[in-house]
Amino acid sequence: MTSTEITTVSSASAFVPGPATPYQGDIARYWNNEARPVNLRLGDVDGLYHHHYGIGDVDHAALGDPDDSEHEKKLITELHRLESAQAEVLLDHLGSRGRDDTLVDAGCGRGGSMVMAHQRFGCKVEGVTLSAKQADFANQRAQELRVQDHVHARVCNMLDMPFETGQAAGSWNNESSMYVDLHDLFAEHSRILEVGGRYVTITGCWNPRYGQPSKWVSQINAHFECNIHSRREYLRAMADNRLVPQTVVDLTPATLPYWELRATSSLVTGIEEAFINSYKDGSFQYVLIAADRV
Repeated sequence: MTSTEITTVSSASAFVPGPATPYQGDIARYWNNEARPVNLRLGDVDGLYHHHYGIGDVDHAALGDPDDSEHEKKLITELHRLESAQAEVLLDHLGSRGRDDTLVDAGCGRGGSMVMAHQRFGCKVEGVTLSAKQADFANQRAQELRVQDHVHARVCNMLDMPFETGQAAGSWNNESSMYVDLHDLFAEHSRILEVGGRYVTITGCWNPRYGQPSKWVSQINAHFECNIHSRREYLRAMADNRLVPQTVVDLTPATLPYWELRATSSLVTGIEEAFINSYKDGSFQYVLIAADRV
């Protein structure tokens, strides 16, 4: 990229609104300062940078011999394949979207899923994040991929998005809804979605059948400075905001292989045990919900 191009990218998100609450300011600082290798080295595999986890069976043949000098590189490539597979499943549940549609990624991170959505549907994809660093990163990648006219991230609150009522044909949260009140979040998605539009979320949630959030869930909350909701809260808040679930999928068995593989890598962050144990004891679930705006 030339210096002119970089300046253009940076100016796209030059205006950074102040946080609406002290907590939002904390979250913005958290993600502005976040630079874990697990998020960056996986994205370096093919230039799609995600901030979510993976699903699917591990391809052990692709990993080869653990004593191979290339084993760690192959392991990172496999982890990235699984996280991109997760994004593909989310996009599958958006249904058929046309080139003239607008999609919204609420909590877009570094923009990997936005790029994948544009590549699949050919449409415009708008992302929002509290992190100026993430927005600038996503916009720079869009520039490098020459999709900047179709893929754009901006700094703003997902509870007050800068889109017209009914503007979006589809929207999603991919592991970002645990940072906000669900009633406020779904009211805003319901506002920006056209009637008949599709909303999808993939999220970790605590299992109401367990009784209360387990110690593992509490550890995850502390690690990411978030507030994990129960599965029941998601369904109730959707019903209150004209979002009617069409599909609810328990992805817990599908995400365990990702976590068990990640726990063997050099990219561990210390939170792997909490995810693995909470998924296995049933106190935590990984869920996809697809809902239509009525």
